[in-house]
Amino acid sequence: MRYQEHMQPEAPSAGVSAGMMAGTAGYTLLLGVAFILFGLRGRQRWVAFWGATMVLAGAAYMIALLLGAE
Repeated sequence: MRYQEHMQPEAPSAGVSAGMMAGTAGYTLLLGVAFILFGLRGRQRWVAFWGATMVLAGAAYMIALLLGAE
């Protein structure tokens, strides 16, 4: 789309809200716990390891969100 020289294009709106990020962090926590359980049960240590890193990342974001850092 072309704009005339004297017109400014509209700035795009923010695509991700804080609520969406919190929901993603919560989903990451749940999925990480499931990966840990299935990784330990299936004797796949790498799945349990990645599940633990997902839990750590989701928990770190949730704690930062609760402390007010956005």
